[in-house]
Amino acid sequence: MAAFGATILDASGLRLDDEEKAFFRDADPFGFILFGRNIESPDQVRALCDEMREAVGRDAVITIDQEGGRVQRLRPPEWSEWRPPLEEIRRAGEQAAEVMHLRSRIMAAELRALGIDSNCAPLVDVITPHTHDFLTDRCYGDDPAEVARIGRAVADGLLEGGVLPVMKHIPGHGRATSDSHLDLPRVEAPLDALTDVDFAPFAALADLPMAMTAHVVYEACDDRPATLSREMVRLMREVIGFDGLLMTDDISMKALSGTPDALARASLDAGCDVVLLCNAPLETRRAVAGAAGRMTAAAHARAESALARRIDPGEVDISALKAKLAQLQ
Repeated sequence: MAAFGATILDASGLRLDDEEKAFFRDADPFGFILFGRNIESPDQVRALCDEMREAVGRDAVITIDQEGGRVQRLRPPEWSEWRPPLEEIRRAGEQAAEVMHLRSRIMAAELRALGIDSNCAPLVDVITPHTHDFLTDRCYGDDPAEVARIGRAVADGLLEGGVLPVMKHIPGHGRATSDSHLDLPRVEAPLDALTDVDFAPFAALADLPMAMTAHVVYEACDDRPATLSREMVRLMREVIGFDGLLMTDDISMKALSGTPDALARASLDAGCDVVLLCNAPLETRRAVAGAAGRMTAAAHARAESALARRIDPGEVDISALKAKLAQLQ
């Protein structure tokens, strides 16, 4: 089988037009990502997912950001409303891992019912006193071991529901004092502190199928953001031990400087497997797909390994899961 296109791309609206269908057929992206503009109703989302897969002629992975709280693309009345993860965890106390597992299993059922089979979670960045507000309430805590324990519960709930988790933001965004959507964060902590705290949850969850990079400079290691750094990707592979599919965070974020096509090539040259591009016009998507080309043999093998972990979860009694969750909350 030919290697997939080394991109994950999005759609402009609620359905694909003929130009987008032709583009996706030619670019053959590894997968797709959905945003609020792509979501109107359950039937519409299912139809859009079908069109995406028909365009590439295979069961491509379709992901979404459904963390709960501020970062939640699916919302009431059609879908569940979720508290921010940190609020949920603090309310749950000793039962936090069970609560987060249950809600992830319910999320997975809601996603799979639409044709969505991946979620950009768990977020296992460790809170510090200086964590930027854009991230804090999305985190699971300030203790690396506890963050890893809850991250495992979230990942397991998704996997049990047939949804591939995307662990983020490897190797750790918690020390960043700026929002990488707007600026390039720089972290000055020494390598031993990073290893003991920031990298630790990612190492504990290194067996997960996919991970998303952090657009953060770790000055102890390199002067380039992790997404574009061969040294940081080597660290992710050899020190943290992650051997799954490594995708970039959105390369259109303002943390990165350069044209999208040049950033796509630079991230792949650094060792990332696939480029995520979001919220871009069609001509930019074309340029990035052209620059990214096809996955390397190693990247394609990791992609196939990740896809092999999708399961058919079968029937599940969502009302019973929700009742159990309500008892614990």
